[in-house]
Amino acid sequence: MFGHEVIRGERLSVRFGAVTALDSVSFAVAGGEVAALVGDNGAGKSTLAKLCAGAYCPSGGDLYVAGKRVELDSPRHAVRLGIATIYQDLALADNLSVTENVFLGCEATVRVCGVPILRKTAMRERVRALLAGLDAHIPDPDARLAGLSGGQRQAVAISRALNLEAQLVIMDEPTAALAVGETRKVLALVRQLRGQGKAVILISHNIGEVFQVADRIIVLRRGRKVADTRPEATTPEEIIAFITGAHPSLRAIEQSPADAPPPATPATERTLAV
Repeated sequence: MFGHEVIRGERLSVRFGAVTALDSVSFAVAGGEVAALVGDNGAGKSTLAKLCAGAYCPSGGDLYVAGKRVELDSPRHAVRLGIATIYQDLALADNLSVTENVFLGCEATVRVCGVPILRKTAMRERVRALLAGLDAHIPDPDARLAGLSGGQRQAVAISRALNLEAQLVIMDEPTAALAVGETRKVLALVRQLRGQGKAVILISHNIGEVFQVADRIIVLRRGRKVADTRPEATTPEEIIAFITGAHPSLRAIEQSPADAPPPATPATERTLAV
């Protein structure tokens, strides 16, 4: 049983000049629900994720968080509203330690004579607990990120999202750089987030993983939503047919002339705020 609606988009569009990256996409994700976002390269998955994260401005449509219409003016604004995003490139700083990356932009401090002092011990113990929960093999929270493997870096990025205590976690290809064992742990984390009542948007190319953890599968193709279904109501073969355009329901649509999009202001990309 899912909780209250955490995020909803209505006819969201993103355009860059003459290129339409997202075309009138509507969706909703509730607490305790894992919504998998799948599609081929260039389908609009990461564009939708960045729009929800406040990195892109929509060219059209409306976005609602906890039932209220919002206009996200920055990634920091999205974080304040309880939206945490783990990007495919992880957005981590190689020259900082594991602890510093996890607390980047939200450092724990205490004031001494009016001067803010970092609570380094508390932050370090918090990171140890987060990493232990992920069963991540990073023995030293003070280790520099530059010396970590791809799987360890993913664990740091996930820990940072968990540390924000977000109500919505957007995960862009979280298992792409992981070995089989670490992939299982990340999928277990997704289930754990669902069990805690968090909403999860999981972007993935791996259909097998999607069917393991998703409560709902949303398929994007060429910037449009072409399917929105439950795993038990479909098959991997049908989802692949939607992704590739081979599904019978898409043939007539893709062969007919596309409707002219309404005039809209081109989308802009913001610099990601720390």
